[in-house]
Amino acid sequence: MSTASNPQPSEEVDLGQLFKIIGNGFRSLFQFIGSIFKQLFLAFVWLVFFLKKRAIILLIAAAVGLALGLVLNKTSLPIYKSSISVKQNYPTGQNLYGSIEYYNGLLKDRDYEVLGRVLGIGEDVSNEIVEFSIEPIITDNDRVVMFDQYITELDSLAASKVEYEDFIDNIEDYKHRNQQISIKSTTRVNFKSVFANIVDNINSNSFFKNEKAKDIFELEESKLAIEKALVQSDSLQRTYKRVLEQQMDAKSGAEIGITFEGDNDIDKTREYDLYLNDIELRKELVDINRRLNDIENIVDAISSKQESGFVDNTKEMLGMKLSSRNYYPALFFILAFVVLLGMEFFKFIEKYKPEQ
Repeated sequence: MSTASNPQPSEEVDLGQLFKIIGNGFRSLFQFIGSIFKQLFLAFVWLVFFLKKRAIILLIAAAVGLALGLVLNKTSLPIYKSSISVKQNYPTGQNLYGSIEYYNGLLKDRDYEVLGRVLGIGEDVSNEIVEFSIEPIITDNDRVVMFDQYITELDSLAASKVEYEDFIDNIEDYKHRNQQISIKSTTRVNFKSVFANIVDNINSNSFFKNEKAKDIFELEESKLAIEKALVQSDSLQRTYKRVLEQQMDAKSGAEIGITFEGDNDIDKTREYDLYLNDIELRKELVDINRRLNDIENIVDAISSKQESGFVDNTKEMLGMKLSSRNYYPALFFILAFVVLLGMEFFKFIEKYKPEQ
């Protein structure tokens, strides 16, 4: 009796079927990307025809805005802007920005009496003020330096996860050391005393005054310790010089003088090492004196333009500063475009309105 062998299931992979699946996947991906570009192109074409169809209305809106801008530029009172640049020696940014916000709040409430009392000016001057503003003075190089300092304070694992762009996007304006404070007014007034009072209000903050006192005490103690170390080092060098001279007298019986060299490696290095140590200590002493000068004030006024304000009738739109003759045409054009776009949208919605 013969035994028939049962066929075993095939375990070979059908490569043709696998390549077909991969090809279909790539085809679907390319079709999806192509459909996105197609829709973007159709949207662009629709926008072009939308603007072409309503070009007259948009041009009329821009012309009306231009006419309004020219009229306001001729008839409105000029706005004068005065500025001062300050350097923060302590992290006073939040306090400084909060003060500017407080002053603007008083202006919004038309509380000129309190504003004048806070800034040490008369009510007749405070009611001429239009706006307070503050913005950081920062360059790309400053941003790179700040990022580098921030990275060095982190451990290697955390630093590897921080991107430069994310750091720049998330850093607050008030954290930058140099800031510019500006005042806009309807009259050309000397705001020197106003800026001085704004700075004095920050310098008189009790918290920062306490921090300043602690820093000065610490620096003064370090300075005193270094000065004592220099005196002791100088005494030690004189003692070592006498010992070295005596050794040379005992060996040669002649040539007594000051030298940095000895008969062996120890003699050659001791006095020179003391000399180098003195140089380092004196450098540290210079740094301490510089730091003491830097923190003499909590906030320093580093430059000002407050003696005579200049005419500034610019307005801000989408992060850009525009003159009135450019601001109003752009504003009216954008408003007309938004209204027409809204009307077109509602027409589109009406097509899909369910029947009652």
